[in-house]
Amino acid sequence: MVAQLHADPRTIALVMFLPVVFISLLYFVMIDLPTPPGAPSAFDQIGPTMLAVLPMMLMFLVTSITMLRERTSGTLERLLTTPLSRWNLLASYGLVFGALGVLQASLLATFVLWVYGVEIDGPLWVLLLISLLDALVGVSFGLLASAFARTEFQAVQFMPLFIGPQLFLCGLFAPVDQMPDALAAVARVLPMTWATEAVLDVTGNTEVSGSMWVGVSLLAALVVGMLVIAASSMPRRTR
Repeated sequence: MVAQLHADPRTIALVMFLPVVFISLLYFVMIDLPTPPGAPSAFDQIGPTMLAVLPMMLMFLVTSITMLRERTSGTLERLLTTPLSRWNLLASYGLVFGALGVLQASLLATFVLWVYGVEIDGPLWVLLLISLLDALVGVSFGLLASAFARTEFQAVQFMPLFIGPQLFLCGLFAPVDQMPDALAAVARVLPMTWATEAVLDVTGNTEVSGSMWVGVSLLAALVVGMLVIAASSMPRRTR
């Protein structure tokens, strides 16, 4: 898997540098927006939450297409004829993409916190942990989506189904508490909401709260659960 990624620089560029392009574009869009005296700028409020949005979105897209390409090319079938189990295979994919997620989160945090000068009150390592788990959620759901898609186009079609509702309901555009009750109830069971609320907790508080750890624990449990489901649903033959 590492060798395949090394031979595909476009995928590495997509994972590593596209989030930086997006966050830079957001910064320059918001740089001149007026703010009340003493209030943080619009980017200072929204920029850190991108660490709960971009990793999940991009890792879902890259993982689902990459895994489906392995299956349609016959590589996956050949691997599954060896003693290698489905769980070991998916765990290896998760580790490789997780390492990319660490680099992606570090690069994204570097631009948000140092290049563009956003200040946070909480510890940086917790922010990086949330971003990493967010990326792993995207990886695990991407692996699951690849088990049900037959073509790369179908894999891409899963993205708006998975990312779209979360993007609108995670609290990025409006606080979850101010949404209608039905939408708020849906928002609170979405992983991007857990990640967004955890990021906001870290950026606004010097002490790590219990509710933040609840969000981190839910993200970690979801990653493991989705990997187990993906392993059990992965077909041994290409349809």
